[in-house]
Amino acid sequence: MSDILSKTQLTRMSKLQRKLRSEVGKAIADYQMIEEGDRVMCCLSGGKDSYAMLDILLNLQQRAPIKFEIVAVNLDQKQPGFPEEVLPNYLDSLNVAYHILEKDTYSIVRSKIPEGQKTCSLCSRLRRGTLYGFAQQIGATKIALGHHRDDIIETMFLNMFYAGKQKAMPPKLLSDDGANMVIRPLAYSREKDIAEYAELKSFPIIPCNLCGSQENLKRASVKAMLEQWDTEHPGRIESIFTAMQNTSPSQGVDREKFDFLALKRDADAPLKGEVAESDLPAFDFLDVANNGHIDLDAASRATKEQMIDVVSTYTP
Repeated sequence: MSDILSKTQLTRMSKLQRKLRSEVGKAIADYQMIEEGDRVMCCLSGGKDSYAMLDILLNLQQRAPIKFEIVAVNLDQKQPGFPEEVLPNYLDSLNVAYHILEKDTYSIVRSKIPEGQKTCSLCSRLRRGTLYGFAQQIGATKIALGHHRDDIIETMFLNMFYAGKQKAMPPKLLSDDGANMVIRPLAYSREKDIAEYAELKSFPIIPCNLCGSQENLKRASVKAMLEQWDTEHPGRIESIFTAMQNTSPSQGVDREKFDFLALKRDADAPLKGEVAESDLPAFDFLDVANNGHIDLDAASRATKEQMIDVVSTYTP
């Protein structure tokens, strides 16, 4: 690597690795993704995200205070022209345990989905079913997928726009049958960082000719929207993800998540005009001449009489 990359590129790659390692480490800790003795099945598609995930997990494995095992698994879906030798050669160079599964899901998808229609949904279900079953066969306690923060946000908007649901990809998910635990170690990482890191690391990327080449997919539209926001309003993507971590059911409209019917007014609560002066909060006011609005950060505290005067003066 050092004979290919410049000193500046090597510095940048090192910085990105530290950043991604920190984000993955925090995500693992926040959601308790990996525990002592875990056998983590790291699912590799041949794309930049799963390569980066494996790279960072192997890096963390050497530094983690706990012991866990990593097994790389690729599902060869028998797409025409799929370079079967690429992943085995790469994984052999890492000296990591791995399995290559062969299942012709490509033919199944093509036989079920008319030409021109999106194949992602059926393809992902077939792939997930195969990987879930294999995880149990090899005794994997966790299944690691390479979805990143952008994937999670895109999925939320896709569900909002097209399914009328407010849900996304959780960083940690228990399968419906309770047999498999899915984790997404890249949940805190941005796609643009992963893409740059993958390029600097020269991962042998394998394009997906089944679904990745399809145009006009709904996800592509949402991705373009988010990329535009990210360019025009830096920090918005981070704000959206932070908002997803700070939900307030009582401030929403979902009757299943909050019991609005049980809300009852406290008939014994003191009336607004009967609050004792000693119970009044410390309201602070701006200089009334300054547009006549209240400033809760002003230095002086108002008395009850001052408050009444201000309200009387500025009540229409």
